[in-house]
Amino acid sequence: MANNAFGIDLGTNNIKIYNRNEDHILVEKNMIAIENKNTLFAYGDSAFEMYEKAPGNIHISYPLSNGVIADIKNMETLVKYFISDLQKGSPKPAEFLIAVPTDVTEVEKRAFYDLIRDANVKARKIMVVEKAVADGLGLEIDVKNSQGVLVVNVGYDTTEISILSLGGIVLSRLIKVGGAKFDDAIRTAVRKEFSLVIGGKTAEAVKIALNELEAENRGAVVYGRDIVTGLPVEREIPGNLVHASLEEHFDTIVDNVKVILERTPPELAADIYRHGIYLTGGASQTGHLAERIAQGTGLRVNISENPITSVALGLAKIIKEDNYRSVAYAIEGMSK
Repeated sequence: MANNAFGIDLGTNNIKIYNRNEDHILVEKNMIAIENKNTLFAYGDSAFEMYEKAPGNIHISYPLSNGVIADIKNMETLVKYFISDLQKGSPKPAEFLIAVPTDVTEVEKRAFYDLIRDANVKARKIMVVEKAVADGLGLEIDVKNSQGVLVVNVGYDTTEISILSLGGIVLSRLIKVGGAKFDDAIRTAVRKEFSLVIGGKTAEAVKIALNELEAENRGAVVYGRDIVTGLPVEREIPGNLVHASLEEHFDTIVDNVKVILERTPPELAADIYRHGIYLTGGASQTGHLAERIAQGTGLRVNISENPITSVALGLAKIIKEDNYRSVAYAIEGMSK
């Protein structure tokens, strides 16, 4: 691929963009703040800083929902500004590789392609890659050989469970369980147990800190609003309450992994038994998830070293190495 090339992984929570020129991956919150319905106020991490704190005339939102584009206009704006930032404000013609979920409709897949085409980023060529295939490459797996690989990507809104072989996807399942559901479960448990309302950011911070808190045998200190008095208060939340609140969602993920394994051809199942499950995605680091999957399936769980950027690392590999170019394809007859 050309030197001026970008690999884009649109996550519901984070956008990851690989820049071939600088051989670097940008990771920013996939969030936009719009003032008075039509003026861009902030985007990325700076919009996230304002989230749950902004006045009524500033609307802050995620343009993606459940892994697909929910607000194409705002998503186009975000892509345009991020690419412009990466190109130091002077966009040049470039090639784009975009990761798309497998288990979505053709119309939803097409929206990812249209997004880049219409974002005013001077796209010379647009190719798409199945997200799970890019994930496999980012996990340092040679996805083009005939061994079966089971990849579980736990994202913010969704978990994608895929079996890869020979550069393609044999089976895939997208379920609407992810980091956001984990956060909601923590908020619900804290409200029920302590009559305390906490924000989404606070719940996310507790979730991320769960492993550390358990290692140090201490609770999570949170700030919120007491339901009874209506006043702001501080409380210490025990780690076992957080863990218990997440179990139901962990079980849903395990049950769906089992469904995929039950449908797997025997030869591929043998490969998966030997190599284990590959766990990646931003929410995959949540405390006890990996061990719950290992217990539920009886298989070894390999945890990604770069769970947030594994798809972008896979896109980088496709851009840099001709050997993997064949896993990318064009939509609607555009030439390779």
